[in-house]
Amino acid sequence: MPDILVEYQTEIWVSIGETFIMVGFSILAALLIGLPVGTFLFLCRKGQLLENQVVFSSLNLIVNIIRSFPFLLLVIFLIPFTRFIIGTAIGTAAATVPMTVIAIAHYSRLAEQSLLDVPKGVMEAAVSMGASIKDIIFKFLYVEARSALVLSLTTSTISFISYSTIMGVVGGGGIGDFAIRYGYQQFRTDLMVYIIIIMVIFVQLIQFAGITLARKIDKR
Repeated sequence: MPDILVEYQTEIWVSIGETFIMVGFSILAALLIGLPVGTFLFLCRKGQLLENQVVFSSLNLIVNIIRSFPFLLLVIFLIPFTRFIIGTAIGTAAATVPMTVIAIAHYSRLAEQSLLDVPKGVMEAAVSMGASIKDIIFKFLYVEARSALVLSLTTSTISFISYSTIMGVVGGGGIGDFAIRYGYQQFRTDLMVYIIIIMVIFVQLIQFAGITLARKIDKR
């Protein structure tokens, strides 16, 4: 291990832990809120089971607005809301607020697109068998789209890692904050390069795990 990594290993592990916390909360928000929102968007579209143009247009607009925000500006815009929820706008806990907001919008759109790829015949078969909305969602839609949903979550997770590094610019902690304080501000280019390599390795591992899982559960 390079001497510079040994010198800062404690700080690096703390920063990686903070990044995992931010990304972890983002994944939870994506699954617990983003997936239902994406499913609702799908079901409320024209020609779908819960067709409702008012609800669809409203949800669609909110998701589009959040996704259209440059993430750094979204973080700044949410500072008052973050202070209201957490009590401060600085630190890893505060960073989870804008991270969860963008996670919900990001994954809900990818989940909707994944569900749109489900063949119409699957929905028609479910309806003809008298399946309830709950059964259609959990026993037909999610089962048929499970591989695409996993790949979408993998893509989202990689984006969350990227967003988490931006949080370092506004005092959110994590590996981005470490790279700025110990690398950029102290002119330690070699340290920044090592941090970039570490992040690339993490991203590649996540991508590999996501693709492997998606292939394993894809029974088509």
